[in-house]
Amino acid sequence: MNNSPVPTELSGCAEKLIRDRHATRAFRPEPVPADTLRAIFSLAGAAPSNSNAQPWQVEVVSGAARDRLAEALRSAHAAQRISADFPYSEDMYSDVHQARRAAFGAELYGALGIGPDDHAARAAYDAESLRFYGAPHAAFLFVTGDGGARLAADVGAYMQTLLLAMTAYGVDSCPQGLLSFHADTVRAELGVTEGKLLVGVSFGYADETAPVNRITTERAALEATTTFHA
Repeated sequence: MNNSPVPTELSGCAEKLIRDRHATRAFRPEPVPADTLRAIFSLAGAAPSNSNAQPWQVEVVSGAARDRLAEALRSAHAAQRISADFPYSEDMYSDVHQARRAAFGAELYGALGIGPDDHAARAAYDAESLRFYGAPHAAFLFVTGDGGARLAADVGAYMQTLLLAMTAYGVDSCPQGLLSFHADTVRAELGVTEGKLLVGVSFGYADETAPVNRITTERAALEATTTFHA
């Protein structure tokens, strides 16, 4: 009996696209061309959503708007003005989640030359990440409607579609949960009046010389996350 997967016309492309996508944490300054930006975000709009509601509002910052927002975010972070639309707690992670996070953190900070007990250096790196890791662009994804979990799941599907669209067009990216911890600052700077901020995505072209961009993250075995019922 042959148990090998049967390839299709697109399976090889999908395999490469999905596995090539990774988080980039150091970017070159040159911007993504405007026509490429429009193509990427147009493609991302094909993401699925319940009843085709498309409950997302996307705010993209570049140039001077990006610089102003980065400084506003750093100021809010320094003043500890936290305004997260979606609650966050370390307690939401199970023991197995925490083990995976710890392994990733050790690899990330190791690549940066930051020791496990150097809390000041870790905090400084977090603060610097609010400059979008040097990326020339950032996208902020808002959940419209009642902003509940079901609608947030649709915006999560949009985000993954966006990340893959960026990868397909040769654009690197990094979803950043920390950007969503200052939702009121983002709203004030961008004049946003509707929706809850789910996540920010920094994007542009990777600085391939940066050691932090050479991190390869492991994924859990299929059997650890997926059960097939028959």
